Amino acid sequence: MRLEGGTSVILRVEMDKQAVTFGELVSLIGQQGGDIVAIDVIQPGRKTEIRDLTVSVVEPSVVETLSGAVSAMKGIHLVNVSDRTFLLHLGGKIQVKSKVPIKNRDDLSRVYTPGVAKVCLAIRDDINKAHSLTIRRNTVAVVSDGTAVLGLGDIGPHAAMPVMEGKAMLFKELADVDAFPICLDTKDPEEIIAIVKALAPTFGGINLEDISSPRCFDIERRLKEQLDIPVFHDDQHGTAVVLLAGLINALKIVGKAIGDIKVVVCGIGAAGVACSRMLLAAGVTHLVGVDKDGAIHRDTHYENQAWNEFAAVTNPRNEKGRLSDVIEGADVFIGLSRPRLLSNADVRKMRPDPIVFAMANPDPEITPEEAGPYVRVYATGRSDYPNQLNNVLVFPGIFRGALDARASTISESMKLAAAHAIASIVTDEELNEEYIIPSVFNDKVVPAVRRAVVQEAIRSGVARKIPSDFRNLD
Repeated sequence: MRLEGGTSVILRVEMDKQAVTFGELVSLIGQQGGDIVAIDVIQPGRKTEIRDLTVSVVEPSVVETLSGAVSAMKGIHLVNVSDRTFLLHLGGKIQVKSKVPIKNRDDLSRVYTPGVAKVCLAIRDDINKAHSLTIRRNTVAVVSDGTAVLGLGDIGPHAAMPVMEGKAMLFKELADVDAFPICLDTKDPEEIIAIVKALAPTFGGINLEDISSPRCFDIERRLKEQLDIPVFHDDQHGTAVVLLAGLINALKIVGKAIGDIKVVVCGIGAAGVACSRMLLAAGVTHLVGVDKDGAIHRDTHYENQAWNEFAAVTNPRNEKGRLSDVIEGADVFIGLSRPRLLSNADVRKMRPDPIVFAMANPDPEITPEEAGPYVRVYATGRSDYPNQLNNVLVFPGIFRGALDARASTISESMKLAAAHAIASIVTDEELNEEYIIPSVFNDKVVPAVRRAVVQEAIRSGVARKIPSDFRNLD
């Protein structure tokens, strides 16, 4: 069991009171580096009793030695060791609740048979009524095949479920969107597309999650073509939107125009491609993509078709070579790859006031300690450093807006509007090198993103409904 540093664990112990005292157990735990912060008696008894001891630990390594010492103690049987994260996940993290009570026969007849029949017939005669008379108007499917989960890789659909449950929680807590996790036991793109299409009548939007590249590109593209509800691969577009929001504000600090900068993107997977497209749409004209074999350029035909398409619209000078070659003269480095790829020597080749977004998780391409003396603005995807570029700033508000407008898609212009809305939360007075992006707990973010998305959906003609708070606006 791997634990995060500075957390607490719960030791369930069965204690033979004739062989050992509780004071002796407390003393041993203290000697092993644990600090007891709570005690719960689970099963009292004259001779033996079972207690849960909540123990604070500083380092993960302490848990193993502490557990071993407790197990070896005469008169103590260590029943179980768990941490609060595991306990929080017991039985899953979400549930379904009824919106109305069923207390009598009349209630039953209206929510189910026979009263429900006339609602069914109304939807049969006008399918658009499904959006007002069912959960579809406020429900999103969070769909994954478990092939690219966090930094864990292909761990499968069962192991992916805790992440998808967490995503559903964020939808509800931040934007009051009802979301349900659906983990598919197939890696076949054709099967995934067919399953999602078959499920679509239940949902108002589809959030694709943690599907590996390059399969994710084709899956999303075809679902967007075949469905009339928003389809959004968050690993691509959520990352792209929050990155652009951060860059908008970082450029204000260094006083550079987005059309004048050179950007190097390292890691051309799903997120790298989407981020690059978003930056080009926002006005970047000089962008070079680099992957493990070097810069992506037009003189090579790649097996990955997405890279051929990428090469056609990037790298205007057709630069070649490794990261250390193409980083020269860059204003912005964007890392979506793996740890320790960017060195101090590389950063020193960049133009004055360089911007570094090192977003590899959990360990960035260059640490803030290494980058500090040379970088003007630094950001990561981590919560323990300033300027966390987190998708949580994006998807709740985007889907809230898309659902409220009954948008048929989430367009590039809607994503651009979302990025500018997020950036606008940071005022000119607040903006500084260590605060270019709002916190994920900033309650202004979702309303601002929702409003920008609805406005753009209406303007671009993909909205099929005008929310009530927009009807009296010019």
